[in-house]
Amino acid sequence: MCRLYSKPKQPRDQRDSLLTTGFTNWKALESFREHESSAIHKSSVISWMSFKATEVHGNVTELLQAANVSEIVQRREYLHRVAAVTAFLGKQGIAFRGHKEGEESDNKGNFMECMQLLEEFDPFLQTYKPPSCVTYLSPSSQNEMIQSTSEVITSVIVSEIKAAKMYSIMVDEARDHHSEQLALCVRYVNSQDMVKERFLGFCKLKAFDANTITETIETQLVKHGLEHLTCVAQSYDGASVMRGAVGEGRGGVQARFKEKHPEAIYIHCYVHELNLVLCHTCKAIPEACDVFDMLESVYSFFSTSLVFHDKLKALKNQLGIGEGELVQLSRTRWSCQIDSINAILKNLPAVIQTLQNISTPLAIGLQSKLCRFATVYMLVIFQKLFSVTEGLHKYLQRESVDLAQAMQFKTAVHDALKNCRCSEKAMEIFDKTKTICSDLGIEEHTKGTQRKQKKIEGYVVESPCGTRSDLSTGDLLRQRVFFPVLDRMLNEIEIRFSGARAQFMTGIQACHPSSEYFLNEESLRHLATHYRISLQPEEVMVAKQFFSRKDKDALPNIQSVFSLLHVDMFPSLKAIFQVALTIPVSSCSCERSFSALRRLHTWLRSTMGQDRINHLAVMSIEKELLTSIDQGNIINRFAEIKLLQCNMN
Repeated sequence: MCRLYSKPKQPRDQRDSLLTTGFTNWKALESFREHESSAIHKSSVISWMSFKATEVHGNVTELLQAANVSEIVQRREYLHRVAAVTAFLGKQGIAFRGHKEGEESDNKGNFMECMQLLEEFDPFLQTYKPPSCVTYLSPSSQNEMIQSTSEVITSVIVSEIKAAKMYSIMVDEARDHHSEQLALCVRYVNSQDMVKERFLGFCKLKAFDANTITETIETQLVKHGLEHLTCVAQSYDGASVMRGAVGEGRGGVQARFKEKHPEAIYIHCYVHELNLVLCHTCKAIPEACDVFDMLESVYSFFSTSLVFHDKLKALKNQLGIGEGELVQLSRTRWSCQIDSINAILKNLPAVIQTLQNISTPLAIGLQSKLCRFATVYMLVIFQKLFSVTEGLHKYLQRESVDLAQAMQFKTAVHDALKNCRCSEKAMEIFDKTKTICSDLGIEEHTKGTQRKQKKIEGYVVESPCGTRSDLSTGDLLRQRVFFPVLDRMLNEIEIRFSGARAQFMTGIQACHPSSEYFLNEESLRHLATHYRISLQPEEVMVAKQFFSRKDKDALPNIQSVFSLLHVDMFPSLKAIFQVALTIPVSSCSCERSFSALRRLHTWLRSTMGQDRINHLAVMSIEKELLTSIDQGNIINRFAEIKLLQCNMN
């Protein structure tokens, strides 16, 4: 061992005969004793023992690689905890950082406090001590982990869209502090034949003209690699800059976007349309405007003063009315109108008596308006009419709603309101109003105000004209209030909700199993021609025979039919039905994303950057995907970001 492992460049005078010539006599025994105590012998023995150990444990390189693999496994296990805490805080929309995150701080922020809480119950964190330079708990590492999670979620969405090969966009804008945020959502059919509406991100608008908005949308599509796929539709609200009624040069956003995506038809958000029905009805009927202004004044009167609110609450308990607060009106939410009317009618006795007890000038004025027979009559009318449309409003906000079903429900609501235009319904509303007013001690005026006779010389009329003083209160309110409100609402519903030309809508109806045009070849061809789909007549013939043997109750909508169409058997029909499912009905997904933005970007988090806002919004809105994605992919993306930073440095 000394000949093999001694250093060859060692000075010759320091070597003994055992390392050079050896011995041929027994004098070597004394040299053995001297050699055994030498440093050369000891180092050679250590080298020899190390060599023997490599046969059992491997060589040094293998040991280093094994140690490196073990370190990587431990570090990834540690990052799993970091990613889990990040996902939890992001999903719940909770702030990450604290005011002070040092060791002396009592509250280091939600992220650090969660890691410390997890360490108390996690044996791995109790034993694993990461190096001080790679704890991955710094603010920059938090941002990178948030970015990694958001990008993995977005990559899943993009991959599903690319697999579907077609999509629709939904865009809306809203003010966020001192900036204007543009929300971009997409609608598509995934591999499980389910309709999905996903959030792609927020973009800060530098200007509010049609060209800037269109370029912002196009930039986001290019960023995610979607610009070459088929965009079947675009859905916005009714703003002039979006729908194209007012624009610079080539028109609004929908017209400019259609230049690059000619197949993308424009769909005006049906929920906004439904809200415009109310707005235009109120504008046309002065009595309706007065009623809703009065409701807003009553809500403000009791909500701005805790004293008045407590008095109302005490009186409600005294009268046994029960729980329930007054509801604020909203210009964009249809359900708030019916909720506000129901709340005021339920609490009307307590509201009137509380206003009477307060006796301030404003309270007296509100009381006088509430104690009118005509006011109560208007409340009962709108309660009846809005109850008819309430179900349609809730249905239109669903993610899986299709355009054909929405049109059928709209027609059903229109017919139901039309059936209300009769003397029996008017008398029913009048009797209910009389019952409420008699309980509150409100007097009914039996005569209407006389009107001055108008000169109509030279005209032929088919109804009585001039002053009528013999009409009862019910007849007068029916002619001046009930029928005008109902007629205006019917007219608004009838002229809205078109969204596309008649032939196109017929093609959509041909995809719905309950439509009279179901699987009509001529109607389907309108869709096929627009989206460049080669419709095969033989497929339509076979499909008619196939679905004629199916139970009609098992086919309630387009999606149920689409799931039964096999892509090998009906390739062109499958594509047409996919188009019908991909077309959006509303832009409610964008509205919901703004609700998430308001929860995330509060005044306590006002210094947050645009990238962090966008990444946190993706995590908060797409909770379903955040829960289902593999954390290993998040850690891999996190490692790529770290490697990219090292290469840049």
